[in-house]
Amino acid sequence: MTRREAARGLLVWMAGSPLAGAQQELAAPTERLPSIEDLVSVFEFEPVAKAKILRSSYDYVAGGVEDEWTLRRNREMFGRLTLRPRFLRDTSKLDLGMELFGTRLEAPILLSPTGNLGLLHQEGELATARGAGAAKTILTVSSAASNPLEKIAAAATGPLWFQLYAAADLDGTRERVERAVAAGCRAVCFTVDSQYGPRRERPLRDRSSRAETPAGARARQPGGRGSVSELPERYRLRPSLAAKLTWAFLDELKAWAKVPVLIKGILTAEDARLCVERGAAGIIVSNHGARRLDHTPSTIEVLPEIVDAAEGKIPVLIDGGFRRGTDILKALALGAKAVMVGRPAVWGLGAYGAAGVQRVIELLQTELARAMGLAGCASLASINRSVVRMER
Repeated sequence: MTRREAARGLLVWMAGSPLAGAQQELAAPTERLPSIEDLVSVFEFEPVAKAKILRSSYDYVAGGVEDEWTLRRNREMFGRLTLRPRFLRDTSKLDLGMELFGTRLEAPILLSPTGNLGLLHQEGELATARGAGAAKTILTVSSAASNPLEKIAAAATGPLWFQLYAAADLDGTRERVERAVAAGCRAVCFTVDSQYGPRRERPLRDRSSRAETPAGARARQPGGRGSVSELPERYRLRPSLAAKLTWAFLDELKAWAKVPVLIKGILTAEDARLCVERGAAGIIVSNHGARRLDHTPSTIEVLPEIVDAAEGKIPVLIDGGFRRGTDILKALALGAKAVMVGRPAVWGLGAYGAAGVQRVIELLQTELARAMGLAGCASLASINRSVVRMER
């Protein structure tokens, strides 16, 4: 594909996008992709990334499971929360700073773990780590990273956390944890919603996109792994080690890690209370970006009950559909300590590499600061549930 064809395809996509109705009228079309300075919101990074990467890579990141009902709900539920601004308050000096497990951050915005970032950019997690460091935030490195953890740590210019998937056995799981801690990761986020592999249907429907990948090329060879005839086999129910683990495993995990252990994937007050009782350092409210079980609630709608269940004893973080500073303000008002951002940073990476990651985070930081000031909140401590109203 030539640059001219890519630009034309981008403009066609943007014209048909539902985002077009929510944006100002597009400027006159040009025969080039926009520069990073031309983009004014994180939404605009997605079409640029889509134009630059393989369709299969785009579908891998953008899609959810099955009907993608939860994927849509993650965004829709922000529309049911309205802000209640208060006026004649001194907001001339805004303070977004916070401390999280001994790390000082300029804003309550972190990067969620995302695997296989090499699909989006040749440097993958290395560029993401540099972008996160430049934005002065934390990158959570996935167990499914494209690059070795030690190489990511060497490239990082800011603090790292580690996201843990249980390995094939306990010894392998322990090795992952110990490697992460040795590499300098300051916390471990144990993902609990990975008992079985997900069924993501976008790649199954789009066989041509699978053919673009190295795996697709192997599948076309006689006996190649992952051929169309073998697809049903790939989705038979095969429980992972995570399907056998219980809350008792948390004691073992904490002994291995010797750094704060957060539980990622909590969606109910019952499990939130168990996190507190079992000694987790924190909770991450997450539905895995709608990439595991469909027809679960959005994270923002269950956040209040989980915050209430935690009773302030451990911090509650959240991810799932955050695209605006106002989205982040709503989560903070409902009791979240911080927000973790996934796909927007990935679009930034695919569009412009490390600079794109940095720009996405800085846009969200700026939007959050502006929303706080206009809502009458000069600091994070001044944000509470009176700032929002949930429409039923």
